[in-house]
Amino acid sequence: QVQLQESGPGLVKPSQTLSLTCTVSGGSITTNYYYWSWIRQPPGKGLEWMGAIHWDGSTYYSPSLKSHTSISRDTAKNQFSLQLSSVTPEDTAVYYCNAIINFMSRWGKGVLVTVSS
Repeated sequence: QVQLQESGPGLVKPSQTLSLTCTVSGGSITTNYYYWSWIRQPPGKGLEWMGAIHWDGSTYYSPSLKSHTSISRDTAKNQFSLQLSSVTPEDTAVYYCNAIINFMSRWGKGVLVTVSS
């Protein structure tokens, strides 16, 4: 069974870049028709899809975040990563990595990232 685990710093200063990594086990990120996403949830708000990288390496981003979001992968480590630049306190959220596999959604446990000086 595919499992996902987010990792990264829990505190980022305003204007810096937030970097998170999702380590995948139990399956390969290059398996055909597997889809890998980053989703966040600010305190007291709903889930927000940020972007995705597909099994073939193609990337897709939320239009509202596209200008300062980048998703990449390391196939050797079976990981995919998120970079969010020029963060503000409004980017404080629990960040989740997510997989869509055979029409089923799998989630990491999430990591709280606080943007504060």
